[in-house]
Amino acid sequence: MALRRRVCAAAEIAPGEIKAFSVAGLDSPVLVANVGGRYVATASVCPHEDVSLVDGDVEGTRIVCPGHGYRFDLLTGRCAHDPTLRLSTYRVTVSHGNIYLDLVTL
Repeated sequence: MALRRRVCAAAEIAPGEIKAFSVAGLDSPVLVANVGGRYVATASVCPHEDVSLVDGDVEGTRIVCPGHGYRFDLLTGRCAHDPTLRLSTYRVTVSHGNIYLDLVTL
């Protein structure tokens, strides 16, 4: 059974925007993105060299790491440059204008 935690109000993240949030029960912040009106959540640190992704550029469904330009799909967590790298992704639910995160990685 997954634990569900409120992250923020959906209105806090505009389309194409990303923000990092601390979530009770997780050791590291989670990155929440609004991808064309769909909210997604991933780990906020690049697995290539532990660079924060919060300052990365969102290009469609991908985030570009500001450290070395690695691109990760925000929907799947897959890295375009290195198939052995992947961001953890989390199930997101929007209810009553709030974004909730399930603490089970997908």
